[in-house]
Amino acid sequence: MRQVWRNQTEERIFVITRLTGKLVDCDLTDITVEVNGVGYGLIVPLSTFDRLPELGREVSLLVHTQVREDAITLFGFASPAERQLFRLLQSVSGIGNRLALNILSSTSVDVFAEHVSNGNIAALSKINGLGKKSSERLIVELRERIRQVVPEAGLGQAAASGSLSREAQDAAAALQTLGFKPEQARKAVEQVCQGLGPDEQSSENLIRQALSRLNS
Repeated sequence: MRQVWRNQTEERIFVITRLTGKLVDCDLTDITVEVNGVGYGLIVPLSTFDRLPELGREVSLLVHTQVREDAITLFGFASPAERQLFRLLQSVSGIGNRLALNILSSTSVDVFAEHVSNGNIAALSKINGLGKKSSERLIVELRERIRQVVPEAGLGQAAASGSLSREAQDAAAALQTLGFKPEQARKAVEQVCQGLGPDEQSSENLIRQALSRLNS
């Protein structure tokens, strides 16, 4: 914990950054952790709630302390990335505590980072509380900064497509239109490519042999 001083009253406030103790109460996003006989109330996103132990067991959470004139509120997180994203979201105009928690409760940090990096407004707009305008603002303000949380954000699709030839990419796309899952189609095409020479890797041949492999 670190100390924060209020100059006017010389009142000393301890900003809590981590709590380790016994989980004594849990009501979805509102939990209580007992540390040395003192119960600390925390608000957590569902992503953290899903990783909480049973009541009575020890839990360790990273904490973001919000100090206001009328209240001190503690927010708990299971991972550094969750807390970091929560804090980053707070910097975006129009994104308060409630919406930041809802974003963390609705999607994983990695998936959210990919949507922001790829400018996926449609996917972001599906999150409760985020409309098209809010999603656009998130993308504009966080597109570059999101890599502070997830360094590889936005690189996944480029890396994935770059490892396949144009013919192989077309073959994988064709398999997806036939109802196969993207990863399933990609893997089948990759396996076929490994057994064929460069002159044999036309899209038609790759589709035919991948279908044979998938249906065997």
